[in-house]
Amino acid sequence: MSHFQREEEEEEEEEEEAYYDFSDSDGDFDFDFVQNTKSTDITAKQARAGKDIQGIPWEGLTFSRDQYRQTRLEQYNNYENMPFSGHTSSMLRNLVWTTSKHDVYLFWNHLIIHWSPLTSTMFEVLNLSGHVAPFEHLDRPGVSYCAKTVTTDNAITNAIEIYTSPSGAAHFTSANNDCGVRDFDMERFHLSKSFVFPWAVNHTSLSPDGELLVVVGDNQQGMLVDSQTGKTVKHLRGHLDFSFASAWHPDGITFATGNQDKTCRLWDVRNLSKSVAVLKGNLGAIRSIRYTSDGQYMAMAEAADFVHIYDVKSGSGYEKEHEIDLFGEISGISFSPDTETLFIGIWDRTYGSLLEYGRHRNYTYLDSLI
Repeated sequence: MSHFQREEEEEEEEEEEAYYDFSDSDGDFDFDFVQNTKSTDITAKQARAGKDIQGIPWEGLTFSRDQYRQTRLEQYNNYENMPFSGHTSSMLRNLVWTTSKHDVYLFWNHLIIHWSPLTSTMFEVLNLSGHVAPFEHLDRPGVSYCAKTVTTDNAITNAIEIYTSPSGAAHFTSANNDCGVRDFDMERFHLSKSFVFPWAVNHTSLSPDGELLVVVGDNQQGMLVDSQTGKTVKHLRGHLDFSFASAWHPDGITFATGNQDKTCRLWDVRNLSKSVAVLKGNLGAIRSIRYTSDGQYMAMAEAADFVHIYDVKSGSGYEKEHEIDLFGEISGISFSPDTETLFIGIWDRTYGSLLEYGRHRNYTYLDSLI
């Protein structure tokens, strides 16, 4: 049995970074305050010794961590659209992406940043401040092409998914607030498919075989559609509010949807009359869902404070859970392709950070050698 936790190897002299403070980046907070309270990176060794993983100085505050946790649970306003609570939100929650164990990309304010856990360094990849006009510069380094994905005033792109088409070409699918889903050929800079749905689309997920597309948005029902035609295969009924997240298991049989009703529902394509399981959050909407590439684990992030990791392949199936308890709005989660690391982005004016958790393995077969 293996699970995710902060690295436990006591014998390592050089501890890997468990936290990086981005508070010196350009932000909305007061510069002088940040300069006077800047935190240093927190290592796994320090966290094991009792230091807060986010660098929050609880010992100097008038309340304990447990007291503040209880207050958050009681007073946090979860955004809802059904019924009419008045608390609605469109904050994006998929702003962290891992292309390898040593390459993490995240969006911070107006910057796309690359962070290397190996060297503990970061650099700016793209600056999106100010007006970015459409252009095409195929003969220059940097961004080659920029264009609007939608032409209406409601031009918000809520999510994109990059994938490889059966022909081997790189594509991406965009979920848009104008009720559209668009598929782009990234090599030809060409719109290849476009579908329109009855409501704003917040997220889509393409099945591993490329045939089916999960579509969720500003409706209690989600949809499973044909990825080539956009024709509805099945409506997904069960959630009580709007949905903002979805993800396929690598087996192509099960997939998950996350909703503002504080639940993640699991579905089986062989029987979509109802969800096969409901996973509940603690505080708010389920805004991000990720599976490891080997299908062993699924992580779901609430809007703030909690990330839940489930053992998918254990005998009980999703019943074995590891909960990560932190503070701040969660901007995204991402597993490394080798499944060994989980990165969590925290959006906070003072303690904005990138948390890194390593997969811990118990090699019980070694006991036979002792």
